[in-house]
Amino acid sequence: MTRGEHTGLIVAGGRSRRFGNCDKAVADLAGVPMIRRVADGITPMIDRLLVNCRAEQVSAIRSALAGYDHPVQFVCEQTPDTGPVAGVKAGLCAIEDDAYAFVTACDMPLIDSDIVAHLFDRGRGHDAAVPRTEDGRIQPLHAVYRSSEMVAACNAALADGQRSIRDPVAALDAAIVPSAELRTYGSTSTFENVNTPTALQAVSERIE
Repeated sequence: MTRGEHTGLIVAGGRSRRFGNCDKAVADLAGVPMIRRVADGITPMIDRLLVNCRAEQVSAIRSALAGYDHPVQFVCEQTPDTGPVAGVKAGLCAIEDDAYAFVTACDMPLIDSDIVAHLFDRGRGHDAAVPRTEDGRIQPLHAVYRSSEMVAACNAALADGQRSIRDPVAALDAAIVPSAELRTYGSTSTFENVNTPTALQAVSERIE
């Protein structure tokens, strides 16, 4: 895989119900919108950035990403609120070549670029490279996918009425990367989600 084939996809179309009236994608995290921290975290490893979100989110997210180091393309689903499988599929469909992409959620602001780099390396020759954390769970929204294969798997999952992002991943030839391996490359805090204002405040205090 060559360096120029690296794409980043941030999935940001959720309703942020646990954040009240605030869209967590652009929530202030120690003075920086959360999605900007995610985007900045993967900057060293990508050449272009895709953002999957709802149409009404584009203006605020575009402002949050103003001046970003790579081209940014927004991909809005025609039928929003259909879950992460549809969001990932929509985003990856925007990749014209059969490239590998790092896919992550907008609420993972502690991304470690060295972990991302290792996942790109581990994905070579596979359909995906997916981390498995110490509790045994895979992290499909912090993983590398070959775009064509993941799109096909997402299409099949949606046709079967499956909404969990783990369903299409199960159909792939995926390299499952254990946390013990990942710790030799970077920090596993990269997997932390910020789903509530309380979590946002806690992470803000750690960053500050």
